[in-house]
Amino acid sequence: MCGIVGYIGKSKASPILIKGLSKLEYRGYDSAGIATIEDDKICHIKNKGRVKELENSNKLENLKGTIGIAHTRWATHGKPSSINAHPHLDSHENFAVVHNGIIENYRELREFLINAGYTFNSETDSEIIPNLIDYYYSKETSNDKFLNAVHNAEKDLKGSYALAILSKFDPNKIIVIKKDSPLVIGTKDNEKYIASDINAILEYTNDIFILKDGDLAYISENKIDFYNNNLNLVNRTPEKITWDAKASDKGDFEDFMLKEIYEQPVSIRETIGTRIVPNKPCDFSDINITKKYLSDISRIYIIACGTAMHAGISVKPIFERLTNIPVEVDIASEFRYRDPLIDEHTLIICISQSGETADTIAALKNAKTCGSKTIAISNVIGSSITREADFTLYTHAGPEIAVASTKAYTAQITLLVLLAIHFAEVLELPKNEIINNLKEELLEIPSKISIILENTDIIKKFAKKIHKETDIFFVGRGIDYATAMESSLKLKEISYIHSDSYQSGELKHGPIALIEDDVTVIGIITDRRLIDKSISNLQEVISRGAKTLIVTNQEIDTKLFPNVFSIPKVHPLISPLVSIVPLQLLSYYVAKEKNLDVDKPRNLAKSVTVE
Repeated sequence: MCGIVGYIGKSKASPILIKGLSKLEYRGYDSAGIATIEDDKICHIKNKGRVKELENSNKLENLKGTIGIAHTRWATHGKPSSINAHPHLDSHENFAVVHNGIIENYRELREFLINAGYTFNSETDSEIIPNLIDYYYSKETSNDKFLNAVHNAEKDLKGSYALAILSKFDPNKIIVIKKDSPLVIGTKDNEKYIASDINAILEYTNDIFILKDGDLAYISENKIDFYNNNLNLVNRTPEKITWDAKASDKGDFEDFMLKEIYEQPVSIRETIGTRIVPNKPCDFSDINITKKYLSDISRIYIIACGTAMHAGISVKPIFERLTNIPVEVDIASEFRYRDPLIDEHTLIICISQSGETADTIAALKNAKTCGSKTIAISNVIGSSITREADFTLYTHAGPEIAVASTKAYTAQITLLVLLAIHFAEVLELPKNEIINNLKEELLEIPSKISIILENTDIIKKFAKKIHKETDIFFVGRGIDYATAMESSLKLKEISYIHSDSYQSGELKHGPIALIEDDVTVIGIITDRRLIDKSISNLQEVISRGAKTLIVTNQEIDTKLFPNVFSIPKVHPLISPLVSIVPLQLLSYYVAKEKNLDVDKPRNLAKSVTVE
């Protein structure tokens, strides 16, 4: 779960590499390093800490080379340290490697290499890779020694990896390999750019090769040769990426997270796009789901992790209400190991913002082996999950840089709501009135979120009140519980305050024992049918000394609840799209009151590409 950057061309490599790393820090930021070829030798610099510390190193001035690789790390094997940082070199300093992923059989390979005379400095699994390449290089007699040594080394590796490799023996080439971890190559004239994510190189070129699993690319400044697992040449065609590079900049906002919260009206509008057409069914011509197929399936599974899973929980009610098909929402890391009851009569919908979430991809692959049809929901064109699924639907949130997801979450809900409507229309169920109502209300969601974003004073003031607390609780009934779960996760992620979420009706069955004087309880109320019971539950915590914040679009007595944040009224089935926004802001402002790095919370990374 790391960020990789590479460059080969006519320009000095180090500034390009450092700039690319700074755009990938959301993938990992406990250490960083860079390696370039200088006078046919590999020179490298590695530091514990952020990319900024690497950038400020005096040693960086010594790197003049026009070819190099760099890495920002999120620790898996070995604690954060300069020794464990990438790039890793072999014992003889002939090869340098940066690695994203996990080598599952590194212990056996390490023992083999030690017996062959190699030494190791780090605690990482990654250090075996350059040593293994060096081992095979020493035995290679062909003209393409670098290429064949890398290929032979890769055959010994088990696990997931994206690799970028330098060799002092071939100082004008970089080799990259992709297996289960993301990697792209940008090309422009006689310059080539390598990165884990497109946004790291988009300012230089929008002609991007999105590598497939098993691809090995042999890169020079004016040529890229692509090989498959058998080292046969294959054709790859670059895609023209239409993202605006400025979308990866903060603009006038202090942090990416705040920018992305404020971008939600646009990202939702873009995700709706042209799918809603007046007086016509929703346009889902990009997938082929027939009435016969939907009529024959017995269950829909929505599979995801973290925030994406909460998006699934948010839309479970609308799928069941509109399609009459039972829906289960499952955590990807658990789904794949519990022998789920799935077959050709089961539809699997997998959600991953990055499209690289390892557990979700593995769950999707497992489902396919059981005969299930699969749909991927992703924000990243050409990502791994989109190549595995039978069908892919893209959100159009644009690059999301902050580790804590905001606009991708609401874009996922939006797209899934549209998909539920589409399924109901395909099934020709007698639900036209509610469907037409939902379509109309969806089109109004961006403007309603804009209203929330223009009136945030209550949220800012409440954040000042609670930022020193150690325990905060979120409660909601029905669909509001999904918002409570996501709100609690956001607060944990960026403020490090312990937080929990509960169904309001479950408070008296145990959790109310945690309520004492001055504990904060945040309630969400958006369903008119549940308002009286929700208020009753909240009065129970107030009577035990809790202070409350209520996020609601219902009429409630403000004498009972002094802190009320009103949101626009929407249909309860799509209320999570508006109820989450003030609570995203609350988490943000609490973290800012604590002077924390909201974009890069500790121990977390944006794309979880390892189990």
